[in-house]
Amino acid sequence: MSENLVSVERRDDGVAVITLDRPKVNALNSELLGQLLTVANDLTENPPGAVVLTGGPRVFAAGADIGEFGGPERAREVGGAFRAALDALAAIPRMTIAAVNGVALGGGCELSLACDMRFAASDARFGQPEILLGIIPGGGGTQRLTRLVGASRSKDIIASGRMVDAEEAFRIGLADRICDPASVLDEAITYAAGLAGGAVVAQALSKQAIDDGLDQTLAGGLDIELALFEEVFGTEDSQIGVKSFLEHGPGKADFTGR
Repeated sequence: MSENLVSVERRDDGVAVITLDRPKVNALNSELLGQLLTVANDLTENPPGAVVLTGGPRVFAAGADIGEFGGPERAREVGGAFRAALDALAAIPRMTIAAVNGVALGGGCELSLACDMRFAASDARFGQPEILLGIIPGGGGTQRLTRLVGASRSKDIIASGRMVDAEEAFRIGLADRICDPASVLDEAITYAAGLAGGAVVAQALSKQAIDDGLDQTLAGGLDIELALFEEVFGTEDSQIGVKSFLEHGPGKADFTGR
């Protein structure tokens, strides 16, 4: 019988909290990644209002389980497990926030990058240290990190294998908020709950427009935006929001999430 390495709590405020639990440092082995894939697929099929991902109060995730590494064939299997789980996490049609305590290194950093935002404890550290093993990131680091912080910064972080503290992470856009270590999860949940009480379908469509547009030319991205702009006006929330604005002004709509 397999261990429960990934748990989900669906809260009354509409937030689903995903917690990694593989002592001591949440090393991401194939079993954990498989469970994360299942969780992400479940949250896609039955979306909450928003999602928070945490590794607990001491460490987010220290990286891949090095004991599972081998030759090229095994590398393809490990990389495939990362690709499937992290792509599924990124595809959840709701905003996802990584609450990062301690270290988010290697696969752990890549896991945080698959989320839409990162709330970092003031003592958190990010990094892609694979180069120190003579290898490269295989869970999306070369691609998602580059899209977030730019090519030159990504090359510096990956080629040096150095760790990035919370202040630098915030400065370069790798982290979106710095929190006290004791409150990072609570702050992420509070922010997520605010999103969960809003127009979540419109949030999902805006996320889709941004993510899909990154792979397009500007013209292609604008085509995607226009199509989704048209689609959102078919939602109940759009009717509620426009009517509320005309009658009461902005920020007073009571959305249904439909």
